[in-house]
This record gives sequence, C-alpha cells and structure tokens, in this order.
Amino acid sequence: MELDALKAFVAHHDNYEIRVIGSAGSRFYQVELEDVEGQRHLLTRRGKPVLFRSLDDVYLELRRAGIHRAYLVQQVPHDEVVGRETHYQDPLTSRMPLVF
Repeated sequence: MELDALKAFVAHHDNYEIRVIGSAGSRFYQVELEDVEGQRHLLTRRGKPVLFRSLDDVYLELRRAGIHRAYLVQQVPHDEVVGRETHYQDPLTSRMPLVF
C-alpha cells in the first residue's frame, strides 16, 4: 500500500491495525496495515516495500499519514532456532503498543 493510499484509507476507516515489524537481527523496520477483513498490506514506495532505519523515521511517516497509534512487533530468531513457529504473525502475543 502506497503512502497516499494509506492516508486515504486512514481518513475513511477506523477499524484497522498498524504494525511496525522489526527483526532482532536487523536494524530495519517495515510497516504493515491489517484491515477489518484481515488482509495485510505492507507500506510501499513505487511498488517496493519501504524499510525504515529507525523508529523515529517510522513515527514521522505515520504521523504524516494521520496515524498516532501502532504496535511494535519483534521477530525473534530464537523461536526459529529451537523449532517453534515465530510469533510475529500472532499480534496478540508479541506486540507492544506505540503512541506518538
């Protein structure tokens, strides 16, 4: 989902969740929107997923889109190493609220 489409979506809908996805092994973050139907959309620029270098960069971009709440979801490689499924796809068990 392009940033302009995200702004338009947020302006007309109120039942969605924004997730900031980070990996423990990386310093980059991606933004994902899950709509009321459960469809997930990564934030893109010119059709390619946007990678942010810091949470501050994420906050600035989301504020520009009119968003003030999101959830930080950390991918933890430990789960994969010991043979468990990763929990970042299950937002209720692995998310931390962000307010900015």
